[in-house]
Amino acid sequence: MKISVKTMLAVLLLSAVPMALAQDVSSDVKKTAKDTGHDTKVAAKKTGHATEKAADKTEDATKTAAKKTGSGVKKGTKATGKEMKKVGEKTEDAVK
Repeated sequence: MKISVKTMLAVLLLSAVPMALAQDVSSDVKKTAKDTGHDTKVAAKKTGHATEKAADKTEDATKTAAKKTGSGVKKGTKATGKEMKKVGEKTEDAVK
């Protein structure tokens, strides 16, 4: 069985096409993976900054609330003390 040179050349060319296409797909996948990795890194960085800002705002709000609560308790205690003093004086006057 004789195989002609033309047939051999055709077989070689036809087998080379899928290999070339496979290499092209491989480079596309590599580029896409690289882009995805970069995008993930950027997103993580932005998320980290946003989380840090939120934590700072929460800390500030907590400090402000604690100051206001402390002031309210102090005023309430002072007012209650004055009322108790008045009640004590009235009781003392009533006993006399």
